[in-house]
Amino acid sequence: MRKITSIILLLPVLACNNSAKKESPAMPGAYVMLSQAIKGGNVDTTYKTLQQLKIYTSDYFMYANVNPADSVSAFGIGTYSSDTGVVTENAIFSAADSTKNASAASFTLEISKLDSGYQQIIPEIESQGQKFRLTEDYKKVSSDATSPLDGSWKQTKFYYIKGKDTSSDERVEYKTYYAGHFIWGESYTDSAKKIHTGIGYGTFTMDGTNKVKETIMSSTYSQINGMTFNIDITSSGTDSFNQTIVNPDSSKTIEYYERLKK
Repeated sequence: MRKITSIILLLPVLACNNSAKKESPAMPGAYVMLSQAIKGGNVDTTYKTLQQLKIYTSDYFMYANVNPADSVSAFGIGTYSSDTGVVTENAIFSAADSTKNASAASFTLEISKLDSGYQQIIPEIESQGQKFRLTEDYKKVSSDATSPLDGSWKQTKFYYIKGKDTSSDERVEYKTYYAGHFIWGESYTDSAKKIHTGIGYGTFTMDGTNKVKETIMSSTYSQINGMTFNIDITSSGTDSFNQTIVNPDSSKTIEYYERLKK
């Protein structure tokens, strides 16, 4: 999975622009990946165990994945546009395992509609002197629910409070809510200067305007898979909010977010 993840991380830099004569796709929604096929060089393999959710809002895309076998994770976020048979994604940040990429870059996906969702193809990815074709099939899992949190957000501050002690760390974290689903992805550096990537995704519902219930479908941190978190929300207008999570040991995490705008 580490080799596959490295290829995925390189997509914003190495993907080629190719289009087919197809209808212009309507992408907003939440999608679970069913399969990922990589073909090229000495590789011709289809994977069905990588757990990945991808969300398209009206302006932004975000994906996150984790390999259950080793918890290696990746995520990416950016704006997108669609044309006949293609979606162009303009990445602003991506991370995978112990690497991250904050350079803006664009890549193009060939899109075909399936009965249950869609298929995306990147015909040519170059990595380590070899060229690969990447094909991914997705099932649409969107709900019709809407909420004030719908959209993509960047974390601006993070605090961990336990007893009388408060700590913070430097991290990059993004979060997207849409179509009854959410994704968060974080990249942080530990005391040994090693980069780590963590993700989580699942479903959510709102209780009024100041509480959200998130159920984890899959995460880097397997111990929280299947768990539901009741989160207090404090909004400052429509473009910023903070969330407070009370952990089982009575510690708290407080996170502040600002809405991404196109």
